[in-house]
Amino acid sequence: MLKRIGAYWNKPSKAAYLFLFPSLITLFLFAVIPLCGAIIIGFMDLDIYFSKSGFAGFNNFIKALTDERFWNALKNTAVFALIEVPLQILIGLLVANAVATTSFFSKFSRTIFFLPVVCSMAAVGIMWSILFDGTIGFIPYVLKQIGIEGLAFFRDPKMAMGTVISMTVWKNFGYTMSILVVGIQSISTSYYEAAKIDGASKLNRFFYITIPCLAPNLGFCLITNLIGSLQVFDQVYVTTQGGPQYKTETLVQYIYKTGFSHPFELGYASSMSVLLLIFILLLSFPLYKKVFMQKEM
Repeated sequence: MLKRIGAYWNKPSKAAYLFLFPSLITLFLFAVIPLCGAIIIGFMDLDIYFSKSGFAGFNNFIKALTDERFWNALKNTAVFALIEVPLQILIGLLVANAVATTSFFSKFSRTIFFLPVVCSMAAVGIMWSILFDGTIGFIPYVLKQIGIEGLAFFRDPKMAMGTVISMTVWKNFGYTMSILVVGIQSISTSYYEAAKIDGASKLNRFFYITIPCLAPNLGFCLITNLIGSLQVFDQVYVTTQGGPQYKTETLVQYIYKTGFSHPFELGYASSMSVLLLIFILLLSFPLYKKVFMQKEM
C-alpha cells in the first residue's frame, strides 16, 4: 500500500501538488475566504461590532456610486496611478539599461537602488515626512539657503500628491529595475553586434532592440505596478492622512476610514472594496490579454 502511494506521488506532475499545497492553503485562507466574505458583507447593512445586521441588497453599491467622496477618492487614485506607474517604469527602464552590465560598479549600483524596496513603506513615509517637514526638514532648510522658501510639500494641496508620487517612485523603482535588468541580460548579444556592424547608434539599439525584446518584462511591470498603485494606502496614511482638503485621499484609505472609524460602516466599506476589485479587473485583465495571451497565440 505504501509503495503504491509512494509511486503515485513520485511522479513529477503529482509531486508538484505537494509543494504547491502550503501556498494554496495560505492563498485560500488569506485571499479567497476574505474576498468571498467581503462580497457577502457588501450586500449587508453591518457595522464592525455586528450590533446591527440586515440584508441591504444593492443599497451600499448605489450609495457608493452617489457618494462625492467616493468619486473624489477614485479620482485621486486614478491620478496617482496614471502618473506613478509610467514614471516608475520609465526610471526603472533607464536605470536598468545603465546598470545591466556585469561590472562591480553596476552590481553595487543595483544593490543601492534596490535597498528602498525592502524597506517598509511606513518607515519610508516617516522618513520623508521628517526630511520634507517645513519646520525641521533638511530639504526645506537646503532650499531656504538658496532662496526658496515657503514650500509645504505634504501640506500644500497643490504639492501633496506630487510629493507622495515622488516618494513612491523613489521607493519602488528598484523593483522594476531588477526585473528589467534580468530581461536585458537575457537578450542575445548577437542582436547588438549585428546592429553595430550596420552602424546603429546606442539610441537606435535601445529603441529597436532593447525595448522590443523587453516587451514581456515591461508588460509584467505595467500590470503589477498598476494593480499596486490602485491599492495605494500606506504612504498616504503615514504622510498626509488623505489631506490637505482630501487632495490625497485614495480609495483604499476611504474604505479603511469608512470601515474602521465612526460610524464603522463595514457593509458600505466592503461594497466599495468590491467596486475597487471590479475596477482593477477591468483594467488589468485586458492588459494581461494584450501583453501575454496575444503573444502566445
